[in-house]
Amino acid sequence: MCGIAGIIGLASDDSLSGRIDCMVRVQSHRGPNGEGRWRGQLDGTQVVLGHGRLAILDLSESGRQPMVSPCGKRVLVYNGEVYNYRELREELESLGVVFRSQCDTEVVLQALIAWGDNAFRKFNGMWALAYLDLEKRQILFSRDRFGIKPLYYYQSRDAFYFGSEIKAILSGTGERFRIHKPAVSRYLLQSLLDAQPETFFEGIRAVPPGHNLTIDLASSPWSLSVPRPYWRISDQDGFEGNEGERQEAVRATFVDAVRLRLRSDVPVGVLLSGGLDSSAIVAAMQTVLGRGADLHILSAVSDDLRFSEGPFIDRMTAHLGAEVQKVPLCIRPEEAWNLLERVTWANDEPVGSFSNVAHFLLMQEARRRGVTVILSGQGGDETLCGYKKYLGFYIQSLLKRGRLVKGLKVAVGFHRQGTVIRQFRLQEAKRYLPGRRLLRLDVRGPVLKNHDKLLDTGLRAGSIVSRQIADIQHFSVPALVHYEDRMSMACSREIRLPFLDYRMVNMLVPLDPEWKLRDGWTKWIFRQAMEPLLPKEIAWRKDKQGFTLPSDEWMKNELRLKIEDFLNGPMLTADAGFVDALTAGQLFGDYCRQAPERGKISSKDIFSIIALELWARKFEPHTLFD
Repeated sequence: MCGIAGIIGLASDDSLSGRIDCMVRVQSHRGPNGEGRWRGQLDGTQVVLGHGRLAILDLSESGRQPMVSPCGKRVLVYNGEVYNYRELREELESLGVVFRSQCDTEVVLQALIAWGDNAFRKFNGMWALAYLDLEKRQILFSRDRFGIKPLYYYQSRDAFYFGSEIKAILSGTGERFRIHKPAVSRYLLQSLLDAQPETFFEGIRAVPPGHNLTIDLASSPWSLSVPRPYWRISDQDGFEGNEGERQEAVRATFVDAVRLRLRSDVPVGVLLSGGLDSSAIVAAMQTVLGRGADLHILSAVSDDLRFSEGPFIDRMTAHLGAEVQKVPLCIRPEEAWNLLERVTWANDEPVGSFSNVAHFLLMQEARRRGVTVILSGQGGDETLCGYKKYLGFYIQSLLKRGRLVKGLKVAVGFHRQGTVIRQFRLQEAKRYLPGRRLLRLDVRGPVLKNHDKLLDTGLRAGSIVSRQIADIQHFSVPALVHYEDRMSMACSREIRLPFLDYRMVNMLVPLDPEWKLRDGWTKWIFRQAMEPLLPKEIAWRKDKQGFTLPSDEWMKNELRLKIEDFLNGPMLTADAGFVDALTAGQLFGDYCRQAPERGKISSKDIFSIIALELWARKFEPHTLFD
């Protein structure tokens, strides 16, 4: 896990070495264990590469980057982990490749030399990389299937910049960027970052998840290809076998996904909330490592009994005979508010909610306790239809196909079990109504009115599978892995996500919804598969909570006056016409007056206005509002 950066410029430009130093150091939190540089020339073109290392595998100097091939003609800067590197190494050794280190970086380099673009289909992991081939006179950029690791780029008039974080490009160029209005508009409408290549900074783009792109250095000017996909989520269920065999396949694949993600030369831990997904990860870890192994379990606990997961955490650790490090996150509203500026800087773009503050504090605790690598359950809800919205989509799709009896049967089953159907709120339930429109006041100012309306959310799609794929590729997964990467790497911690093992996604997403939503239960096939490893009350837990902050309560009570003053005071976004301050104040007033869990305005609708303004203030030295 690292921070990477690079510049392609004119051979005569003496400023590039200083610029690459700025780029690496502004993201030094991603790589506190050492820095490296490489510089070379091709005719009239100069290439400089930079790297900051967070040492995970092979802690020796042989794992340093940029890594140069033995022939001296290929150079790699790489951020991430390819978990199946040992198997790939054996395959490459059978082809005659000789290795000089024990790290996965060298395996990635040699795989690209041997297999070219086809190497990415073999990788199981997360990565963002730049691979310079001096013979072909090109640089290949690649990002993992789900965009877990970030990679941004910017083409100026006479140089090309790339980096792990947007702030690296801001620092390297020294330019001020216009704010990208469509991205801001979508954010205010969705209250969510999405996976569009465009960022909030006009001209700075992200390499899309699951894509490669290349720069041809032989052409003049340099030629940048369009992003090319190397992988897509399957929408066809190719499994052949009975129910028991399917359950066994799910369990075996998941345990193997966890096994691969335990490979490390530094301590590996896990975040345990007491819910199904995190408990399944802990159980799989013990299956791999054996009873008595130190699992480095970290659990955030609240002093508010309404949000306490303590009993479920205790039940799970007792079942395993394992110790747990409980981390009291007794966050006060004022403290959370004051930390928003700091996490906004780490995030590069507006944060999603107060939960990002909680995650940042938890990562600080992981660092304090010496746990460098942490397994997390992100992606489980999207692959297994765990969110309550999927039940709504499922019933909606059945009714649209005329399957009224089946739709009623599904609804009755969930009602009898008392699971997610009782957790629906009005603002969530209304999204499933035909002809849905924006259900609240539009706070966008005049500058944004002509920009993107609501993105196509897939609500009219013909299947649940298409909605899951949309969430994984465009909506919740891109936003969540973005936040998780920034909050963890701000504390120099590496997060690994077994539910986003591509084998799990290809196995679970294409399943008929009945495998995932059955007998009143979400994640039905996974519950069945993991039941032998879990206490029954965890495997078949009815509620879904996780570590939750009372954002709604804070914003309507302890932080109400602060938010009112914030919205009524001077705002950069209002002055620039991005936000209609009068409408924003009215929306907050309506939000505070609506009955709890019954109104059409969510806390995220209000938070997105605040987060956007805080972002505008923090990045004001780097932006232009015109």
